[in-house]
Amino acid sequence: MRATLVQPAKQNSHRTPRITLQLADAADREAIYAARHEVYAREIGQHPINGNGRLTDALDRINVFLVAKIGAELAGFISVTPPGEQGFSIDKYFARSALSFSLEADAFEVRLLTVLAPHRGKEIASILMYAAFRWVESHGGKRIVAIGRREVVDLYLRVGLEETGLSVKSGAVTYDLLHAPVAAVRGRVDDLWNVVERLEEKTDWQLQFPFRRPAACFHGGDFFKALGESFDALAKREGIISADVLDAWFDPAPGVMEALREHLPWLLRTSPPTQCRGLIEAIAAARGVPPENILPGGGSSDLIFRALRQWLTAGSTALILDPTYGEYAHVLERVIGCTVDRLTLSPENDFDIDLGRLEAALADEYDLVVVVNPNSPTGRHVRRADLERVLRQAPGRTRVWVDETYIEYAGAGESLEGFAVQTENVIVCKSMSKVYALSGARVAYLCAGPAHLEELRALTPPWVVSLPAQVAAIGALRDPAYYEMRYDQTRKLREAFSTRLQTLGWKPVPGIANFLLCHLPKAGPDARTVVARCRERGLFLRDAALMGTQLGTHAMRVAVKDEQTNERIAAIIGEAVTQR
Repeated sequence: MRATLVQPAKQNSHRTPRITLQLADAADREAIYAARHEVYAREIGQHPINGNGRLTDALDRINVFLVAKIGAELAGFISVTPPGEQGFSIDKYFARSALSFSLEADAFEVRLLTVLAPHRGKEIASILMYAAFRWVESHGGKRIVAIGRREVVDLYLRVGLEETGLSVKSGAVTYDLLHAPVAAVRGRVDDLWNVVERLEEKTDWQLQFPFRRPAACFHGGDFFKALGESFDALAKREGIISADVLDAWFDPAPGVMEALREHLPWLLRTSPPTQCRGLIEAIAAARGVPPENILPGGGSSDLIFRALRQWLTAGSTALILDPTYGEYAHVLERVIGCTVDRLTLSPENDFDIDLGRLEAALADEYDLVVVVNPNSPTGRHVRRADLERVLRQAPGRTRVWVDETYIEYAGAGESLEGFAVQTENVIVCKSMSKVYALSGARVAYLCAGPAHLEELRALTPPWVVSLPAQVAAIGALRDPAYYEMRYDQTRKLREAFSTRLQTLGWKPVPGIANFLLCHLPKAGPDARTVVARCRERGLFLRDAALMGTQLGTHAMRVAVKDEQTNERIAAIIGEAVTQR
């Protein structure tokens, strides 16, 4: 099951030198001007040979030159001209009225793709072309225009640029005019990702933006597209059902609401305690652990991004569940670049974690193992005693991260917080969003041995949790009876909702949280279609396909709401699945 660890390559005299890719400095520019004369005047005859031995033009003062070097030697370069009043080099050859596309303020020109003779045939041209594309993409460009020398125009076409049918002869050289929306080039680059990965291995990338475009982590919350993210029409929320996120259906505890109403103007204009000391002490008292074992954060996402990026590198190895909450795969694979293995969970046994397989996997000494318990999107839970027994077998060097966002729904005493503080390698991540009805407040914390939290405290910004959020969280912790009542109501609502969805032919997985993972009938529309149809009716659901390889096209996750809303959800789903 475990992927083989990649060992550092041994240095030897026959190893191919890496290609350094960087922004040209003043000395590089002089070398470029000389190289342009050598290539474009002497070699291919576009320009006449001159006594200065250098070629420049009026755009060079604003052009961005990206250079490829092998060692200290210039191997190639490419130019990017940003939008502006100065125009582009193509304006010398083509009237803009003759173009089939418009050159708005977000268009960039790519030109002068050049590889010097001693370095041709080493993929330098491809690396330079990719670097120019990433420059445009990272600077907000929406269109690329280029003139490509006829002999190498295939390289431009390969990355997604399109011919316009226009060409021009300059000296002895013929150039073709090409263009493409940046989004189209991005699509082509994604299709060629195995090629791009090979280029990445050969490149020492020294530009100020990353080689790979950072991907945003996908979540639910699409209902805000209907509500509006400028919050000008919050009253519209009554007509929208946000079942694609797992926010609580109930309000925060009465004491929380009373404190916020009474003091809200002061809470909004006042800076909170810098280190959240009162919040830490309230959490510690409620959980029965020392304060030094608690690290607060602005929601669990803050803690996930902060901790994992500090502890792991691209050379690290990690194990996650499949299916599970998508943020972990995103951070580990796309942000950090770890090697990530997956412990697959089978639909045949309702996606329960096979503890025997987990115990065997722990013996492989991963740098990090992530267990979400109860798991999302499945809602399945491993009893505390059983999970503790397995985690005691984990190697000391393996950090085990247990995400307990929904643990209160499993019942009192099921959290591993008390266990974590007694170990050297278990970290419990607790969100106060879903079970305390504080999703908008963004409050979470880690519970672990102080050694794990020490370095993270130095990375925790002052005022990481807002003052209204700190007041709300402390108030929530002081009223466990209110929340226990709400958890019991949620259980009853979930069971009734599950029964109702079964009447539509859906098969809900028996979970314990405030949501249901459902298998849709294979004979009916897939999850993507149902999501789209329900959205037209003001209901937002979550297609679970992106949350794991075992879910397929007919799996849906839906939040449990109050009784009336659950019935509205079922009615809308009924309309959507029978729509013709």
